[in-house]
Amino acid sequence: MAHRENGKLPWKDLFEDAIKLADDGFLVSERLYGLVSRDKYLKTFGPTADYFYDPAGSPWPVGHRLVNKDLAATFRLIAEQGADALYNGPLAEAIVRTVNGASKNPGRLTLEDMKQYKAVKRDPVCLFYRQWLICGMGPPSSGGISTLQILGILQSFDLAAMKPETGGIPTAETVHLIAQASRLAFADRAIYIADPDFIPVPTAGMLDPGYLELRAREIVPGKIGDKAVPGMPGLSGSWNFAPAGESKGISTTHVSVIDGDGNAVSMTSSIENAFGSRLMTNGFLLNNQLTDFSFRPENQSGPIANAVGAGKRPRSSMAPTLVFDSDGKVVMAIGSPGGSNIIGYVAKTLIAALDWDWDIQKAIDLPHFTSRNGPTDLEKGTTLMTLKLKLQALGHTIRIRDMTSGLHGIRVRDGKLYGGADPRREGVALGD
Repeated sequence: MAHRENGKLPWKDLFEDAIKLADDGFLVSERLYGLVSRDKYLKTFGPTADYFYDPAGSPWPVGHRLVNKDLAATFRLIAEQGADALYNGPLAEAIVRTVNGASKNPGRLTLEDMKQYKAVKRDPVCLFYRQWLICGMGPPSSGGISTLQILGILQSFDLAAMKPETGGIPTAETVHLIAQASRLAFADRAIYIADPDFIPVPTAGMLDPGYLELRAREIVPGKIGDKAVPGMPGLSGSWNFAPAGESKGISTTHVSVIDGDGNAVSMTSSIENAFGSRLMTNGFLLNNQLTDFSFRPENQSGPIANAVGAGKRPRSSMAPTLVFDSDGKVVMAIGSPGGSNIIGYVAKTLIAALDWDWDIQKAIDLPHFTSRNGPTDLEKGTTLMTLKLKLQALGHTIRIRDMTSGLHGIRVRDGKLYGGADPRREGVALGD
């Protein structure tokens, strides 16, 4: 769809680099080796085990060249036949056969299911923040709305005056403030955001400046309580759905691109859990995106908006984001993997880049702190851990955790592009 509407190169040419990489292979990194070593399920399915383990059953070591000829063949087929090759013919048949023939928890996928799947083009969600217009992906992704809600709530506060000292970290009071905004956003997220083709998501109300100002008044400078409660964004009556819990998806990646003409892409892609379903066919892993739905269709408070449904798309946390200046020009592209922590990762980076005027790499490097309307998480191994006691005194339950984001962004300043890549993963910033 994107290529059909905006592409310039011939479709077939788009696959050349990917085919070469699959044919030539890549070197196993320490992170990939660690993920394979710790995974309990990869050996369950033959093709997956054959790819990730050596003949003796050990994970391929760091530095081993991992080649994927099957994936190269898949890319060649799609390059020749178009995207429809994925939903009809041999590839679709292989996907259905793999899902239904799984040795554990086989599915009920049909060729008709594959044929009926369609990409959907949706309007972005946008919010004016200070002098910028920030846009992201709307429902069923929660990332755009929740990130914008955090910023919109914080618009009532002078974050520029809270800029950390040179080379430093935010104060406990600043983390306390941002965490409270996040708690309010996640309270709304849990109850309202789902597939808008099935649920009347109150998107406009959730991003209404007046509503966000009211939510900002709920932030207290002193000690906080256990959980924030959802608001009533533009709703005149009752809302018939109950809050839902979180998924734990981490197998996501992000790329930000700005070209010489000023065109920009911020794209996040996910197969949900690490290694998805662990099922593999024709060189690629199949997702387990179904687990992004709530595991239960209802709880003691009522039905859940993000319940599974035929043809329904699950709520995600992906937050690919573009920032525009007052002239409508793109000045920043950013996004990250990381499950529902994505929202906090992206919000933190936007605050550092826009409110504190940090360069994109420094904003990405800033240690993470997130709150998803529960404990407040501080990034393990960073100076943020020194804030633990002060935050506990303010009512926070603190968890010290590894927070392996994969933020990748570009900032435009004076006509020049500045890239930033997250040192927590294997990404890189490249210019041409």
